[in-house]
Amino acid sequence: MLRALALNCTLKPSPGESSGQLMAQQVLDALAEHDVTGEQLRVVDFDVRPGVETDMGDGDEWPRIREKVLAADILVFATPTWMGNMSSVAQRVLERLDAELSETDDEGRAILAGKVAVAVVVGNEDGAHAITAALYQALGDVGFTIPSQGGVYWNGEAMHTTDYKDLPETPEEVATATATLARNAAHLATLLRERPYPPPPQE
Repeated sequence: MLRALALNCTLKPSPGESSGQLMAQQVLDALAEHDVTGEQLRVVDFDVRPGVETDMGDGDEWPRIREKVLAADILVFATPTWMGNMSSVAQRVLERLDAELSETDDEGRAILAGKVAVAVVVGNEDGAHAITAALYQALGDVGFTIPSQGGVYWNGEAMHTTDYKDLPETPEEVATATATLARNAAHLATLLRERPYPPPPQE
């Protein structure tokens, strides 16, 4: 069975309500319909130190999260929109993932090369397309594979206070995009498990 990990990069620590948590959970629920088990972590609840190493020492809790990233087949990367950009927590996660560029498996492949990543962006202002593009670039650089239509987002009206979690029901467009994302991500993860990327030639 495939496994998914959702990293919620909200700025709000638990138990505060988080629109990103709701949308990420909806993606996990949709993945479950394709026999994918999953869990969600709120990154701000952990002491993730700044840096670009797999372990920054001195109480750094990123290694605990990294273990779950490496054990998952699908990464659901969820971030709110702040001032038109991804959250500072999301940026820090990408910086920590940068360390994986130098990590390889036993056959010399990038350690994240067999994994799928999807983007979840939520906020009350514009920026979702730019954030999704930045996430695709960064996650692809460190080895993840992005499925067709591998992003879902919701933007509320600018200057208004309604959050995604406050909506009376999920908008049909969001529900459809979530279902498509889950279907394509599960399909791609299955293919990569059955037919991994070829290892680099041996010198």
